[in-house]
Amino acid sequence: MASGTTDKGKYLMLKYSFDAETVPTTYQIILCQGGSEPSPTKATDSLSSLTELAAGNGYTAGGKAITASDMTVTEVDGSVGAKMVVDDQQWDATGAFPSSGDGARWAVLTDGTASGSNVLAYFDLTSDRTLVDGQFLKLTGIEIDLNE
Repeated sequence: MASGTTDKGKYLMLKYSFDAETVPTTYQIILCQGGSEPSPTKATDSLSSLTELAAGNGYTAGGKAITASDMTVTEVDGSVGAKMVVDDQQWDATGAFPSSGDGARWAVLTDGTASGSNVLAYFDLTSDRTLVDGQFLKLTGIEIDLNE
């Protein structure tokens, strides 16, 4: 599986830009389980269709809040077109991480923490990630590319 922007995310970005839809002031990077749990796809609309990591031992329900100051938007002439990159995000394990269930396989960018929040993009961590006390999970290069 690969990372990507959901169809709902593309729709909302256009609504924010051209239809005067209210832009969220805060977004979330939320970790979701792998294993036998559903995987995000381009067709994923809401957080309710995924299984967030269990809270505890260094992970807080709702993930990490990010704002415009945590994102850099650039124009990339001739290749990508434009992209948005989120500053590095890190979770520090304070015991077995996650506290129960499958490990973190996906990070998703949402417009809120409630189960009905929109999933704008998803990022494949390539395998289920579990940690022991003192280890950390650091996401670098979380990027949304917009191209034709």
